Amino acid sequence: MEIEQDFAQRVVVITGAAGGIGRATARLMAARGAWLVLADADEYAVDRLADELGGISSGVLATHHDAADATSTAALIALAASVDQRIDVIVPSAGIYPESGLEETTDELWSRVLTINLDGVFHLLRDASPYLTAGSSIVTVASVAGHRGSARHAHYAASKAGVLSLTRSLAWELGPRRIRVNAVSPGLIETPMTEQLMATRGEAAIAATPLGRFGKPEEVAAVIAFLASDAAGFITGEHVHVNGGWFMAG
Repeated sequence: MEIEQDFAQRVVVITGAAGGIGRATARLMAARGAWLVLADADEYAVDRLADELGGISSGVLATHHDAADATSTAALIALAASVDQRIDVIVPSAGIYPESGLEETTDELWSRVLTINLDGVFHLLRDASPYLTAGSSIVTVASVAGHRGSARHAHYAASKAGVLSLTRSLAWELGPRRIRVNAVSPGLIETPMTEQLMATRGEAAIAATPLGRFGKPEEVAAVIAFLASDAAGFITGEHVHVNGGWFMAG
């Protein structure tokens, strides 16, 4: 039996939608028929993306969203729920990746990274929970850094390790409601967020990657779509690495 990865008439919420992975995921979900609610801190960029995908006449809504602000998250979920009083898929991909060594990391920077990358995911999923129904799916965006650590990005690695633990915990909690929760862990992907790292350490990273290149946002989006679809209907509490072999989990 072939199970389609179809999202026709499903309400899909994507945060960080104007970023590399979020944008690729939005385009793929739109192509597969989803009703999209796209959110990003860059209101102009997310509005342009929504227009590219056909706008409200094609079932694509865009809104400003500050992942560090719980009030902004509550407003986002209220907007998403207004479509059909349910949410079928959530992809929390909003995040920041500032470089900072241990001694130069201020309390403010540490708090900001954890607030956006981890607290923001918690607030989003907590507020969305009443609108999730049997068959709904959550796909969090973690990182290889959450598994192996990352020099000069300890705050980021810690936040993504937290996302992985949150994902597994919610898989246990929401499973009895037939709601699946999984994570994707990208490696070095060609996005605006990783431009600085690729410029300074890109050659070494490629040399350490069996496939010998950086990943594409579309390759991560394809895994997100699979995990969110009925084709992954018996998968929950898992993470899928998309890193070209740079890190191989035991």
